[in-house]
This record gives sequence, C-alpha cells and structure tokens, in this order.
Amino acid sequence: MSDEVIGLLQQLIRNACVNDGTPASGQEIRSVETLADYLGVGPQVVEPAPGRASAVWRVPGTDPKAPTLMLMGHTDVVPVDLEGWSRDPFGGDLSDGFVWGRGAVDMLNLTAAMACVFKPYLRGDRPPLPGDLVYLAVADEEAAGGLGAGHLVDERWDLVACDYLLTEIAFPALQGADGPVYPVATGEKGPYWTRLEVRGTPRHGSLPYGADNAAVTLAKAIADVAQAPTPVVITPEWERLCGELGLPPEFSDPEGVDAAIETLDDPMVAAYAHAVTHLTVSPNVIEAGVKANIVADRAEAQIDIRALPGQDRGTVDAFLRKAMGETADRVEIHPVADHPANSSPIDTPLWEAVVSSLEDHTGSRHAVPVTMTATTDARFFRRRGVVAYGVGLYDDRMPFGEFLAAFHGNDERVSVESVRLTTSFLAGVVDHWARVCR
Repeated sequence: MSDEVIGLLQQLIRNACVNDGTPASGQEIRSVETLADYLGVGPQVVEPAPGRASAVWRVPGTDPKAPTLMLMGHTDVVPVDLEGWSRDPFGGDLSDGFVWGRGAVDMLNLTAAMACVFKPYLRGDRPPLPGDLVYLAVADEEAAGGLGAGHLVDERWDLVACDYLLTEIAFPALQGADGPVYPVATGEKGPYWTRLEVRGTPRHGSLPYGADNAAVTLAKAIADVAQAPTPVVITPEWERLCGELGLPPEFSDPEGVDAAIETLDDPMVAAYAHAVTHLTVSPNVIEAGVKANIVADRAEAQIDIRALPGQDRGTVDAFLRKAMGETADRVEIHPVADHPANSSPIDTPLWEAVVSSLEDHTGSRHAVPVTMTATTDARFFRRRGVVAYGVGLYDDRMPFGEFLAAFHGNDERVSVESVRLTTSFLAGVVDHWARVCR
C-alpha cells in the first residue's frame, strides 16, 4: 500500500488542478479520472461546470440503521508563484524522503491516503461495514465550494448523505507537558470575506493638491484596519490545548494573550496562536484607478476576515467601522461570503475510533480537539448535523510551524513516512469504526 499511495499522490500533484477562483479553472475532472483508474470502479460524477467534477463512490453497509461514514478529500489546489519554488510545483518529485508539489499537504496527501483505505472495501477485499462507507473526491474546495461540496450538499444530498465525516486537515503532533499531543481538527473559524469600496473624483494627476483621491482614502482605511487590535475569544478548545501543552495561564487570558503570543519563538506557531484567539483581518487584494495620470475615482480592497464562535457579521462590521475612524464615512462595506464558525463534539463513536487507532499506532490516546484557522468543506456537512474531523499521523521531519507555512506556501511537501503513517492510521480508524458501530 505504501508504494501505491505515494504513486497516487504524485499523480494527483501532476494533474495540476489549479483553482484560481474562476469557473474555468480547476479542471478536477483530471483527478477524477486518475482516481477512477486507481479504484477500478466508475463513480457517480457531478459536474456543475465543464471540467469541475466531483466523484462519489459508496459501499453499502450490512445494516440500514447503522451510521454512514464518509472519507472526503478535495482534488483542487491553489496557484503557485514559480519563482518561490526550488522544484517543479507540479512535478510530484520524490526527493530526500519527501514528495514535493502543490497540494502535498493541502490536501492531496489525505485524498490519496483515503482512496487507498477505501479501495479494499470497494473491491470486496474487505467485508462491508455495518453502515455505508463513502469516498468523495470533491472539487472547488479552494474557492468556497460552490462548484463542489456546497453544490453537492444542497443539490445532491442523495449522493453524499452521511452521518460522520473524515476530512482535512491532518496536524503533526505537538510536544505537550507529558509527551506528544495529537491534534484533531474538530472545528474551524468562519470566513467573513469583505470588500471595501471608496469613490472619489477624477482629475488630472498633475494636480493632486486637494484632490479627492479614492486610492489615498482607501490606503488610510486599510492601514488603520491592519494595525487595529482585533476582538479576542478564548474557546474551550484553546484552553484545553494550552493546558495540554503546559503553557502559562496568560495564553488563555483575554487580557494577557497578546503579550504571551509575543514570547513565542516560532513565528508560524505565534500566527496560529493569534488566529485561534482573535478575529483576524488580512487585506490581500487592493485595486484603484485606471491610469497613472488620472486621480483615482474608485478604489477597492478584498479582505480575508476569519471569525471565532460568537463573532458574526455584526462583530466584523463594528470592528471595521471603529478601526477606520473618521475615514469610515467614506468607505462602503460589502459582504462577500459569510460563514459562521463551526465545530463537532468529541463524545462520539468516531472520536473513539480515532483515539483507538492512535493508540494502536503510537501507544497513546492523547488526542486533543483543535480549531482550524482556515475553512474547509466540513462546514457544509456540519450544517446537516454531520460530525466531521480532520486527522492524520505525521513523522517528526516537519515541525508544526514549518507544516503551517507549507499551506499555500512555497516548496510544499510531505514526507513519505507521513503519508504511509496517515494511510495506516486512517485504515485503523475505519477498522475501529466498524467495531464501535456493531
């Protein structure tokens, strides 16, 4: 199985299903064909736009009353900047014990591992579970899921109906006060993507004095927003993780957390600690004007805002207005995508299956629920009452901070041993799931 999963991962990387957010990008049909060839059985394919294909395979269980478990991996990846890579981002190179390429950790490693776990059940090499077992290779996760999981859950629930879900992401272990701690993604922040717009008055660019320049107004607003302290929420998951890691009490104190985060040596770990305790605001796209010698009469910015439980659009708009101060009267706030934070409980049979497989592979049941800073397709299923976790197993070749930097970053890679461990671990989760559901 080890050689199979590595080869499959390499091919999924080479398919280069790059999703830039436009309907014609992605072309996930390439990876649907790869997975169909690997599994040897044709799937149910849903293609809401040309080439934007998701594929569903379902193995019926032996008991119609038993819960259904789904394994879901997305096949699209984000774009790359070639100048930042030391290897071909779509070469799927195997070097120094790593598979290199865009999607290696987000999340083609899991997509490949889940296919390998699912294959014996699909082909009848392993007996069916009490409930159905479903494998979903889904499109468009990297652009809000409207052509993928969102469409399937809203329009084709008959194909993807399930009770429990394993998906992204798989975190590496953290060193706790009493040994390794294994994070399980049980929840995620909610995206409140926002567009800010300012309108000014055009005139010749050689006469800037006293001009109503939309670019200048927006620049001030963006600078103020980026520098303003954001609201803090200390979640039970963060409090528990702080306790497991033996962090000082300041890390779970709303008044002391900012100063505590500044003491962390790893900048990516600090970024994670900040993100899971704060509303985060990241202005990422700014556009203004039409020509260098015309005062800009229009400017806009796209901002990635992520909210914690208890924070909503009201929280977001109030923060923006306060941060922009006097400039706020000139700025129009346009919601782009509002999705509340969501999470799943851990008093479930799937959690028991996860920790039992963890014990088989590590000798430890020390799993801890954590919040993801990013957004996944799990949110669509949680709205239907589905319990969803993201989990896997990594070796120690990539520290936690380096792992976080690989997401949407340069030289994305995953170790061969981590892919092997994750595949074996997930197979164990399914084994234990079958037992706890009987």
